[in-house]
Amino acid sequence: MRDRSRILGNLDELYRAAFGRAVEERDAGAKVELDFQFQRDQLFLEAILDLRDLLATVEPDGKTEDKGASLMEKAQALRRLTKLR
Repeated sequence: MRDRSRILGNLDELYRAAFGRAVEERDAGAKVELDFQFQRDQLFLEAILDLRDLLATVEPDGKTEDKGASLMEKAQALRRLTKLR
């Protein structure tokens, strides 16, 4: 599994390259749009990575540290944890 910092670093590299091109082209609109897209994508990615980390440690009964549980059991445990009451 790829490390969280590596994934976020790759996202940062992609946006920095695109932002650099927008700076070279003096495209203020593209810079504003890229800044927004980066922040949005970073938030989405961090949420997904948080879920990945949670699923890696959730047991079927909602406890943590069972690495042998199936993905379906982990999804059901996550559903129980987040179920609105």
